[in-house]
Amino acid sequence: MFSFFLPKFVQQGRQFAKDARKILDYKRDLWSEVTVTDFEREIEHLEEGCKERDAQKVESAAQALNALCTSMLPKVEDAAWRENCEVFLVAIVVALAVRTFFIQPFTIPTGSMQPTLNGILGHKTPEDPPNAAIRLWDSLIHGRSWVNVVAQDDESIASVEEVNWAFFFTYTKVETSQGHTYWIHGPMRTAVETWGLNSVETYHRGDHIARGYIDTGDHVFVDKMSYEFRLPRRGDVFVFNTERLPTIDRRHSGSFEPNDPTQFDWPELASFADQWHWKVDMNVPSQFYIKRLVGRPGDTLRIDSPRLYVNGQLAEGAPFARVMAAKDGYEGYSFGTSGFLANILTASDKTFTIPPKHYFAMGDNSYHSSDSRDWGPVPQRNIMGRGLFVYWPFGPHWGFIK
Repeated sequence: MFSFFLPKFVQQGRQFAKDARKILDYKRDLWSEVTVTDFEREIEHLEEGCKERDAQKVESAAQALNALCTSMLPKVEDAAWRENCEVFLVAIVVALAVRTFFIQPFTIPTGSMQPTLNGILGHKTPEDPPNAAIRLWDSLIHGRSWVNVVAQDDESIASVEEVNWAFFFTYTKVETSQGHTYWIHGPMRTAVETWGLNSVETYHRGDHIARGYIDTGDHVFVDKMSYEFRLPRRGDVFVFNTERLPTIDRRHSGSFEPNDPTQFDWPELASFADQWHWKVDMNVPSQFYIKRLVGRPGDTLRIDSPRLYVNGQLAEGAPFARVMAAKDGYEGYSFGTSGFLANILTASDKTFTIPPKHYFAMGDNSYHSSDSRDWGPVPQRNIMGRGLFVYWPFGPHWGFIK
């Protein structure tokens, strides 16, 4: 009861004897009778030394018992390696749990939210890339990949293909008529938009097929918990998936697929498609988009460029004020594309009322954004979470998203 008043060697001896008896209980049915007897004898010697408070006897008995334990118990090989593996596996499980339920990383794919958030953008430059030290710094800090592809022969481009390596790195593979293969660190769409890469042009030996750099875009953490406790708010930057969102083909009107409206998951979506004569393709692979939430269910929206009106009033809040100011890189709110998706917000006298359980998404760079003006409101069930924090690159956008 008052063991903490005992000498330290007695406390340690008693604990050793207690642990040894546990081992004996675990192994009793596996060891021979002789081994069990030897083990019990050494434990008793240690307990006697502790009872007599004889330091020398305790030390001698402990050494003998330790030697017996060492000889009888199997040696644990690669214990450190096993322990590190366990730590690594636990870390993976924790990371997956955090990603699934709390925070998920997301990369801004396009420039539709500029200048609030940067997408993956390519830039031509007249000069060659800088030295290796600057390129390394740009890559680590700014997420910038320099490109300098020079034609090795008189050749033209035969094919362009996007290749993903190790699930994290995206490259554009360029093959030429002379059998050469060139690599550009970045997605194919960005490479083609920046440098053309078409089969019509002929390059002479020494010509630059692609020269400049690709900025990887802002990497953000998405808060997946907030919307479990509250509804999305006007002004939020939010991420959603496009699963079963209609993809509109402007070349067809007066029809939609599937032809039977009862095939849609949402009856209201089927009625919109019928009313607005959408061409709907429900088989497009799901993607993730990030936009500004500008309207909630029941809101009536109107655009009088560069201003956005919600329920007859100028949109309130700092995010909307920045866009409508049309300065510092912002251009204001633009009308929807005429003839596209039932002419949503295509003129200052056009309004749109958001249906129940749907939200209206727009890019801050609305002149160069495909959003709800093009493909309609976002169903609540598609919303993944709220854009929370830009964690890389370490530029002016680093920090909480505004």
